Amino acid sequence: MSQRLQALYGLKWNPFSPEPPLEALYVPPRVENFCWRIENALVREGGFAMIHGEPGTGKSVIMRVLAEKLERLTELMVVSINHPQSSLADFYREMGDIFNLEFKAHNRWGGFRSLRERWLSHLQSTRRRPILLIDEAQEMSAGVLNELRLMASARFDSQPLLCVVIAGDTRLTDKLRRDELLPLGSRIRSRLATEKATVDDLLACLDHLLASAGAPQLMTPPLRHTLCEHALGNYRVLTTPTNDLLATAAQRELTELDEKLYFEVFAPSPPSSRRTPARQPNGAR
Repeated sequence: MSQRLQALYGLKWNPFSPEPPLEALYVPPRVENFCWRIENALVREGGFAMIHGEPGTGKSVIMRVLAEKLERLTELMVVSINHPQSSLADFYREMGDIFNLEFKAHNRWGGFRSLRERWLSHLQSTRRRPILLIDEAQEMSAGVLNELRLMASARFDSQPLLCVVIAGDTRLTDKLRRDELLPLGSRIRSRLATEKATVDDLLACLDHLLASAGAPQLMTPPLRHTLCEHALGNYRVLTTPTNDLLATAAQRELTELDEKLYFEVFAPSPPSSRRTPARQPNGAR
């Protein structure tokens, strides 16, 4: 955060930054409940969980919150896939890197066996499954998803070796309805559907962002309602223009953000007053 923002408003951080600290993130009760189920059930029992919804409804934020919560637990291995669109060979290469295993990518059986042995050893020593987090899972191919399903359990599918949390937009839910992925879809044990936020949800998020950053009075109440009413139920649409407002206010050294500033920054440009010259009739001089 710039020193200007800190000096003008006493902010501990920019509340509308794309990378706010964990304590700045707004976590609704239903998200807390989902994270609790993962921490207290799926970690010990294993299996698949899924977060799905439209873009901008908070899926990646939930994955970040979940990862931070899980990493605080002792003796728990938490890892994530960074390249979900990989081919099957690259998927094995990334899994080898994640779990510190050396095997040849073309030897799929060797990699399959090594990964399962690593997970089983971890389970036997800690009584907890490794956690694999995959954001943007709609980009994964059906072949990779099925490979993950097969390698993540043993004893004729009765012993889960992993806890896998996948997150993706509506393309992921559509993909899991395909015939070749129905076996995976039927194994999703816990689901969280992110939906368009209500105005009250957005107001609660905005109030939390401002309070956690140390400036609860930064915006007037009418401006807060205006921003939330125009955000289309989307947290990303709420914070992006609000960040522009904050930057403009800091540039002008305003002490408070209000509706007047909002309309000055986002009002549509007036139509041009220049008239198009009338077309002269043919032959006219």
